[in-house]
Formats: sequence, structure tokens, C-alpha cells
Amino acid sequence: MADAERRRLEANRRGGRWQWWGPYLPARQWGTVREDYSAGGNAWSFFPHDHARSRAYRWGEDGLGGICDRWQHMCFALALWNGRDPILKERLFGLTNDEGNHGEDVKEYWWALDSTPTHSYMTWLYKYPQAAFPYGPLVNHGRSREQPELELVDTSVFDDDRYFDVTVTYAKASPDDICIRIECANRGPDAAPLHVLPTAWFRNTWSWGRDARRPSLRADGDAAIVLEHAAHDRYWLRCEGAGAPELLFCENESNTERLWGQPNTTPYPKDGINDQVVSGGAAATVNPDRVGTKAAAWYRLDVAGGETATVELRLSNTQDAAESIGDVIAARRAEADEFYADLSPPRVPDEARRVQRRAVAGLLWAKKHYRYDIHEWLEGDPASPPPPHARLHGRNAEWQHLYNADTISMPDEWEYPWYAAWDLAFHMIPMAYVDPEFAKEQLILFCREWFMHPNGQLPAYEWAFGDVNPPVHAWAAWRVYKIDAAANGAKDFEFLERIFHKLLINFSWWVNRKDADGSNVFEGGFLGLDNVGIFDRSAPLPGGVRLEQSDATSWMAMFCLNMLAIALELAHRDPVYEDTATKFFEHFLAIAHAMNNIGHERMGLWDEDDGFFYDQLQIDGQQLPMRVRSIVGLIPLFAVETIGQATLDRLPDFSARMRWFVKNRPDLCGNIFEVDVKGEGERRMLSIVDPDQLRRVLRYMLDEAEFLGSHGVRSVSRWHLDHPVMLDLAGQRYGISYQPGESTTGLFGGNSNWRGPIWFPINYLLIESLQKFHYYLGDDYRVEFP
Repeated sequence: MADAERRRLEANRRGGRWQWWGPYLPARQWGTVREDYSAGGNAWSFFPHDHARSRAYRWGEDGLGGICDRWQHMCFALALWNGRDPILKERLFGLTNDEGNHGEDVKEYWWALDSTPTHSYMTWLYKYPQAAFPYGPLVNHGRSREQPELELVDTSVFDDDRYFDVTVTYAKASPDDICIRIECANRGPDAAPLHVLPTAWFRNTWSWGRDARRPSLRADGDAAIVLEHAAHDRYWLRCEGAGAPELLFCENESNTERLWGQPNTTPYPKDGINDQVVSGGAAATVNPDRVGTKAAAWYRLDVAGGETATVELRLSNTQDAAESIGDVIAARRAEADEFYADLSPPRVPDEARRVQRRAVAGLLWAKKHYRYDIHEWLEGDPASPPPPHARLHGRNAEWQHLYNADTISMPDEWEYPWYAAWDLAFHMIPMAYVDPEFAKEQLILFCREWFMHPNGQLPAYEWAFGDVNPPVHAWAAWRVYKIDAAANGAKDFEFLERIFHKLLINFSWWVNRKDADGSNVFEGGFLGLDNVGIFDRSAPLPGGVRLEQSDATSWMAMFCLNMLAIALELAHRDPVYEDTATKFFEHFLAIAHAMNNIGHERMGLWDEDDGFFYDQLQIDGQQLPMRVRSIVGLIPLFAVETIGQATLDRLPDFSARMRWFVKNRPDLCGNIFEVDVKGEGERRMLSIVDPDQLRRVLRYMLDEAEFLGSHGVRSVSRWHLDHPVMLDLAGQRYGISYQPGESTTGLFGGNSNWRGPIWFPINYLLIESLQKFHYYLGDDYRVEFP
């Protein structure tokens, strides 16, 4: 019988509410594109951290270790004060793109410790210094750019262990009954004060002239707050433990007097609670009537050295509780242990189990509510000044169909509090092991009409939805489908068929928009690889020069093979898909032929002398290889697939057409390694590289003086440390060298760490590709390692 957490997942799949509340509150909303209404599009300066405590957000909220409901109407998070900081610690602090050595850079220490897929049990840890938080030194040092990066631990605020470990635990007694425990452990030698302010508030939906309905928070006695919202049941936040708190109320509205010198619309704006606590009540900044749209329970603690103080609360839509907070937390923790005990294979060491569980916790805590209606964002709100006219032709103006209001897996809850299409695709592979329904829903979500552009493009990321991420969606869908089938013993053909039809549209967009001359060599642009090239691949090159990309072309070959694999799987149920499988088989042959078109009038992307794949420039009809050894030359290895004889036997129509191509189109098949020759297990192989090319590429990849680092495969070869590549183009000089840490390039905003890092997803795909080659080539094919 399934354990309790898996029963909750099944109930959720059938329409239950176990995932209605979760860690969906982002860690950062300030400095995001969706909150930027400036003319120039500098989100960091338009809404800086200094504004965040005083300014109402338009599209979302943020907080410290917080939760919210699925639509982010109601929010709950921590606020802390050590008695020395100039402001409450209500959100994580970091440096902006212009201040950080690596661009945007969070300067805090926190960890997602645990979570179940339904968020029935979650824990989160934050390390809060007892000394004043060094906001100024961190900013001033970051701006200098000429010194190594300054981390928070380097500022001495953690000396002698004078800090608090603040751990928050959430445990659900029911989908709408959430028990909260906040444990504050003084790691220092002496007693220290700590103000703990668990805070509840409503996302501001009433100030913009589109929905005048106003929710309310009000005191219910001295230790409870009532939350009332038109879209929800009534909730209560009941405060328990560590003595009776003082309830403080204000409005989640901007302090326009502080921000812009304009009269406030309320005497108790958003930062009223901050001012009340930090100033000691010198001014009347909280509502004495104890009502508002933001409220906190103010606990004043004095924690002895080495001791722990505990605060407990309960957020519930009922006033009756059958179980105590302690009993609920203990029961959910035991059920989480049971869930994770079954997740790992037998005989896995305990340490590896703990690593897996912590990693999954980070993945699950990265699920955030994301709201962004670009049409409204461009148009502006009736109650606000109109946005600058230039915005109508600026960032994301061509994406007015995009309307996002969903729970989405984020790359990072602070540095990237917005989705990126290919990051999400990679996230869904591990997600499929713990919550396959959520993984499938996320992949389909990005193909829905409020995400996918009408022309078929998938949105890339908030800073430029029209930029291009590698087309890994089909790969992820295929992997999630197989993981789900293996775990549940049933194949979800409906999911596979739904996403396949959407991906056909996306594939057509790539072919029509990113193959300028129809040569089957692609110009994807940015493709998420930042500074691994000589220049910014998102920007147009001078003089009409065009960059043809080894990685873009290889990703498309991989896309073909992923779609081929899906079509063959669907053809087992419906032979109509054999026709589509043949189409992707043929298209793959054309792309592979173009990449390997050696010795013809037009050069391919394979360099026979070097034994490596390079990007190339098209300049006045001439091809110039960009001899940079980077992962763009390794990505061709991803375009590999094997087909078993059993599949060919079950699909005679596809098998016959494949044989026809081999016999009648030697021009396309000549560069493909013997697709009609059986390998290990009678498999057939489709691959851009043949065994000789594979061996030559691996010679670089597995060389410690080139790509192989102690932790994986680098994105730029170490060879370029002493052999930089320089290029003069249209009067401009470009270059690249191996810089594994703090790069000196100013590309993508100040210093950057993209020249030579080890990218985990790329390494994952390399391993998967080598496994596929082994399926065909067998144990006799060997290369030196390292």
C-alpha cells in the first residue's frame, strides 16, 4: 500500500488541495523586469532593495522562508531584527547586476532543508548575524570590481559564532491547516536579543484601478489574526509559545512620502511595522485599531548562549484543531521519512540518501508563484501614471499574449526569481522521480497558449522572452515519460501525445526562423551559453556577418531525434505516427549531412584537421571557423539515438522507409555512421559523429589540460588559458580566454563567471550520450580516460 505522502499525491491528482499552500512565495521580487516601469528598462535601479520594504509590488510578493496560496492572495513569512540592523530583515539581501562581481549576487546564508512533494512537511534554515548586517560594506566592495568577491562570511559578522540559526518548520494537519514552528538557536557564547515577527499579508490587488475589492486582517483577541479575502475561506493565524506577542497592523501600500516625497494615502503604509520596531514606536506607524492588510506578531526574545527559543503558530481555515502542533509536526516528519526511504534504491549509503533528500528539498522549495500579464504591463494601470511610450516598442513588447499566473519551477529563488525554459526542462527530470504529475504539468504548461508564442516559440526568460534557449523540451518530455512509466508501471500516452503536437509547432518555428538560408545549419543566438563565445551571440554582428552555430545545429539534430523517439513510441498505438517519424528521420539526416559536409563547396562545422566542431562566420559568402574549443563543439555528441530491432519489426512502414533512404539517398546518409549496420543488441544508431569522430572529440573532452576538470567537463578548454583567441571584425576586436573564476570580461553586465565553469546539465547530457554510444558500440570501443 502507498505511504501517506503518495496517497496525498494521488488525492491531489484527483482534484485535491494538498498543494494549494506551498513555498510559492519568491525570495525576491524587487529588481525584476515585471516590476520595472522605467523607460530604459533598468529593473535593478527602478526598484532597488532600498524600496522593497516601502513600496507595494504590482505583480507578486517576496519574503523570508515564506509560503503562500497557489494564487498568492495570502502570504506568510518571517521577519527578524537583532536590535542593531537599520531595518527589519524581511527579505534576502544581495547585490544588483552593477554591484556584484558576478552580476546579481545574493549575500545571505539559507538552506531548504526538507520538503515533501505536497509540502505537507517543510523545513528551512536561515543564519542571522547578531552584529549589524553589513549592507554598506558589501555594496561598496562590490562596486569596486578590482578586488576578489567579498562574501558575507568575510565581513566578521559571524565571528565567535555570534549568530542565530532560525529554522522554520511547516506541517499540514489538512490542506488548509498549517502548523508553523520557528526555532531560534543562539550559536554564540552569550545571551542575545532577537525580535521574531511572523508576518501575514495580502498581495496588493486593490491599488491599481482594476479590482477595488479590499481584503482585511484584524485582531481576534490578543493572540490571533483573522484573514478575510473575497477569493478564500476565512483563515485564522493563531500565535502560541514563547509568551504573548504584540500584534502590529499596517497596510500593504507604498510609503509614497518616503519614496517620492508625495503625501501617503494611508498613515500606516507597508513599512509601518518596520518603523514601529526599529524606531521603538517614536512615530505612530501602525494602526491602533489593529486592522489592515499586513500584520505581524511581535515576539521579543532574549536567548541565552547555546540555547533555543521556540515560537509556534497555526494558519488555518478552522478554529477547531484535533491535533496539537507538536503532534502534527511529528506525524508529518515520520511520513516524510517513509516517503524518502522508498525513493532511493536498496543498499544506498545513508549519507547519499541525505544528499538526495536535501537536493530534492531545494528543488521543491524552488516552486514559486509567477504572475506577469505583459499586455497589462505595457498598457499600465488605470490608477497609476501611464508607462513611458518607449516601452511599447521595447522589452517583450512582441509577447502581449503572455499571461502567466502559475506555480513554476524557478532556476533560483533569489538570483533568478523568474523561469527559464531550458532550466525548467532540466529540473523536471529529478522532479519526475518525486512528483511525476507536476513534472508533466510543467512541461505542458510552457506549451500552452498563454506561454507559447502564436508563432510557436517558447518563452525564454523574463529579461527577453524572445531570446532563444536550447530546444530541450522534447528531450525532457521523453525522459519524464519514461521515468513515470518505470515508476508507475503504466505509460501516459495522453501526456506524450499532447506535448508532441505542441512541440511540432515549436519545431516548425525553429526551422522557419533560425535557419536563415535553408541550409540546415542554424543560428540560435544566445542559447544560454553566455560568455563561452568570442562575442555576445544575442547581438547582431557588424556588417551583416552571420554566425552559424555548432551548438544550435546540434541541438536541432537532437530535437529531431527526440521527436523521432516520441513518434516511434506513439506509433506503437497509432500507425499514423510512422509518417511523422519518417519526417524527423529525414530531417535529422539533412542536419547531420550539413554539419559534416566536408570537402564540398560549403564547409560543414566539422574541422577535419583539428578533429573538433566549431561555430563559423559567414562573411560575404566565405566561411570562417571560430576555432574556440568550448562546449559548442561537444554538443554534437548529444545528437545520438539508438533504435532496437524490436521497434523496427513492430513498425514495418517506418522500417521500409528508413531502408529506402539508406539505398536511394546516399548524399544524405553518407556522413551518418552506417545506419543500416546493426550494433550491440542488434541496435541501429543515428548520430552526427561516427566512431572515429567520437574518439577525436573525446580526446579533447577527457584531457585534463583541455576540458576535463576535477569536478566534470569545463565549458571552455583550459588550453585557452595560454592560447587566447582574438578576432578583428569590422573595426572591433573580440577575444576569449580561459577564466574559470572571476572573468575580466564585461559581457552580460560587469564581471562574469561564465568563462570555463562546469555546467551540471551539460555534463548530465554528455554522460547520457556516452551511454547511448555504448549501447551501440559495446565494450570493445575504448578511449583513454583521462
